[in-house]
Amino acid sequence: MLLATAYFPPISWFAAIAEDFTLSADEVKSSCVYLEACENYQKQSWRNRCCIASSQGREMLNVPVIHTGGRINHPITEIQVDYSTNWVLKTERAIVSAYMTSAYFEYYKDELFSILDSHPITLWELNRKLIDFFVRKIGLAVDFHETVRFVLPAEEGEPLSFYGKDHRFDIHPKRPDTLLEDLKLEKPYFQVFSQKYGFQSNLSIMDLLFNEGPESILYLKKLESPA
Repeated sequence: MLLATAYFPPISWFAAIAEDFTLSADEVKSSCVYLEACENYQKQSWRNRCCIASSQGREMLNVPVIHTGGRINHPITEIQVDYSTNWVLKTERAIVSAYMTSAYFEYYKDELFSILDSHPITLWELNRKLIDFFVRKIGLAVDFHETVRFVLPAEEGEPLSFYGKDHRFDIHPKRPDTLLEDLKLEKPYFQVFSQKYGFQSNLSIMDLLFNEGPESILYLKKLESPA
């Protein structure tokens, strides 16, 4: 499976991983995921933004990045995070405001905020630390690899690439993301502001984890019951 890096990725990003993850009484099979390390940085994508459910509705949180020199194309692994403003503190305050009354926020916030507070130099490193955190807390088994060359998306009807299913471009804030629907996983769970706004689908994975905790994996995948 091929995925682009993402900052606090949307739920569909993790649903894609969970599709190939097997956990039953007889078998544990890890997902094999290639993270696209050979692309150029894409603006207005999930690579440096995420969406949460706040008291004001859907709210975007962004990571400012440094664009050095006059280069048009910037390799994704070399993009540096801009810490010249206090965006980390603002982000943490926004998360606290949105999720402090959720069932599992207190269980996860300290370890999660320690990642942001550590100020990883690159966006790639920051995202990877966050992804690893959520994979562990949800309970997914994933073998992560980095791509060694960039391959163009397959045209409709063409066979899968060497990396398998390609979700790099269909999980995007500017395009319809039907992955949860396609996997028959689009269903409501408790959200803090659901009485005000109704259920809001496919937010950042933190929305699912803070509200569902250990049950998050059951939302992402129907696990096989022991015989």
